[in-house]
Amino acid sequence: MKKNILVLLSMTFILFLSSCGYNKMQGYEEAVNKAWGDIESNLQRRADLIPNLVEVVKGYASHEKETLQAVIEARAKATSVNLTAGDLGNAQAMQEFSQAQGGLTSALSRLMVVVEKYPDLKANQNFLDLQNQLEGTENRINVARQRYNQAVETYNYSIRKFPNSMTNKIMLHLEKKEYFKADEGSKAVPKVTF
Repeated sequence: MKKNILVLLSMTFILFLSSCGYNKMQGYEEAVNKAWGDIESNLQRRADLIPNLVEVVKGYASHEKETLQAVIEARAKATSVNLTAGDLGNAQAMQEFSQAQGGLTSALSRLMVVVEKYPDLKANQNFLDLQNQLEGTENRINVARQRYNQAVETYNYSIRKFPNSMTNKIMLHLEKKEYFKADEGSKAVPKVTF
């Protein structure tokens, strides 16, 4: 009788461990960290391309120094705000990071308006190549942000659903991650004037 109870308890314990979600939650957290790394990689690519773009534009539009200076300053600010995987649950840190990146996006938009004023620059092959690279990078950043938010959704759900929530509460103590949100200024419709 005692042996049957001991076997039953052992089987129940093994069954509980196999469905507690411990490994899945760890895997989901790693997926969030990887997705964040992908965002950082694409942001670094953009930051590396900007000096080349600015130099090409400088050669053609030297009197548009103010716009070029704004891009340089925005790039410096955007690359100075860093997040670690530990900051992904910190709403304020995520907001600061988003604002710095939004400032760079805004400065790049102003630079593209300057480019429209200079037909010779638009026809320059070096500029066209850089512009295409920058456009591709912006698309990669957008996709990486979407994938990050998908990974956060899966992770946040996994630490809240039962029985994972019990495992998390007892063993892991994992915290909810923050979604990547658009900067407040990006909600305004851009005005294009000619």
